[in-house]
Amino acid sequence: MTNLSNRVLNMEESVTLAASARAKALKAEGRDILSLTLGEPDFVTPKNIQDAAIEAIQNGKASFYTVASGLPELKDAINSYMEKFYGYSINRNQVVVATGAKFILYTFFTTVLNPGDEVIIPTPCWVSYVDQIKMVDGVPVTVATTEGNHFKATVEQLEAARTEKTKVLLLNSPSNPTGMIYTRDELEAIGNWAVEHNILILADDIYGRLVYNGNEFTPISSISEAIRKQTVVVTVFQKLMP
Repeated sequence: MTNLSNRVLNMEESVTLAASARAKALKAEGRDILSLTLGEPDFVTPKNIQDAAIEAIQNGKASFYTVASGLPELKDAINSYMEKFYGYSINRNQVVVATGAKFILYTFFTTVLNPGDEVIIPTPCWVSYVDQIKMVDGVPVTVATTEGNHFKATVEQLEAARTEKTKVLLLNSPSNPTGMIYTRDELEAIGNWAVEHNILILADDIYGRLVYNGNEFTPISSISEAIRKQTVVVTVFQKLMP
């Protein structure tokens, strides 16, 4: 097609999806391929979830429009999860349920960014962040981390990247792809910096339950009320059941 927008033409293909498609093509040719491309389970959907989905279809619950931002009962269940694992309660109007983290991240950027607004992203990072920001005419500002500092961004690095156009800090801990986890003290320092400069924190917490070997996940939104009010948390169901 020749009539696509410049916004779409400037997008780059997802490296992980391209690699996954290549792996599937090789498998179709009869090759023995071990694919490490996508973060998906190696087992089928548990039977109790299958049964609940079938029941919802059979009893008519899946036949009609529902609340666009999520069923009230589901929002209450999410609040119970937040109380148990985050240590605080949320209201129904603070919850939006969507079709996966990638969509909700894009929706967030669409909602809060004006053209030219900047988003600070510590790198290495998940491959789709940058293009999602560009899609809404935002400006991704990457902050390179190093193995010597365990791939963690420091407050000093974030401050050096901050400008008058900085609107969001995108924080992914535990990190994809490095597996890095910020400590509570590190998160408190970063959170207080964001509050001081009125910068929104987008906390991509989807790997928060996939923590092993004695490591501990601390949600940045759980540290203080001031930081929590400055934070939007993103997580997904399929990675909450390790």
